[in-house]
Amino acid sequence: MKRKKKSCIGRFFAMGALALAVFVAFQFVYPNVSALKKTNPKKTAMMEYREAEWKREGKKYRIDQKWVPLRAISPYLIKAVLIGEDDKFWKHEGFDYEAMQKAMEKDIKAKKFKLGGSTISQQLAKNLYLSPSKNPVRKLREAIITWRMERTLSKKRILELYLNVAEWGDKGIFGIGAASRHYYGKPASALGPEEAARLAAVLPNPRKYSPLGGQRYVVNRSNLIYNIMVRRGIVVPEYEEMQAEPEQPETPMEPSQPPPTSIIDAKPSSD
Repeated sequence: MKRKKKSCIGRFFAMGALALAVFVAFQFVYPNVSALKKTNPKKTAMMEYREAEWKREGKKYRIDQKWVPLRAISPYLIKAVLIGEDDKFWKHEGFDYEAMQKAMEKDIKAKKFKLGGSTISQQLAKNLYLSPSKNPVRKLREAIITWRMERTLSKKRILELYLNVAEWGDKGIFGIGAASRHYYGKPASALGPEEAARLAAVLPNPRKYSPLGGQRYVVNRSNLIYNIMVRRGIVVPEYEEMQAEPEQPETPMEPSQPPPTSIIDAKPSSD
């Protein structure tokens, strides 16, 4: 009787191990990450999740997204997002182990399984293919897909995809193209440093926070991002620009010379 019981338990674990192996192997084949090299995703898993959520709640929101190539996105926005979300993006291979360790320590203290510290690559994997749940199986799938993307796509392509599919509002705002129009009424290429810092500040929870207004979290986080941009020379405040400009000695204008009608007119001729 004991032998039969042990045999059943052994078969159970063997079948479980086989099922896990098949599941993991499947993640290395599906989804087709290579298609992302040239094709922009029309709709992500996160968008479909939100649509199902709105339907259950009786809300009539629609996905608002406008695809923008990386070259047409403000450098300030790109830098602000990298500072706020993944400052080691260009150096790591998909995972920031130091950030993950800190997040795990917080989880242990709080006795919760959240495991934050996600890189932009991990967030992209989740947005494209997975649900927002934080169970171990989903995290395993996220890790495998992230590993595959980092080995298949260029860093620039990963960043471009992320900026175009990230959720940026509580009413269906996805991607920087829609976000810049919705919040500031301008294309993504025209975003200034302060606007970029505010848009980057809300990414951890875009459904709770807005780039506009005076929410304490947004103000503090955007100021932090902006100050880092200043320290790194990405942004030069206007007063510093004025101080850096050498003073020009005033020269009396000849009576026969008409006064300049604009700054362009006042420039000396290049001839």
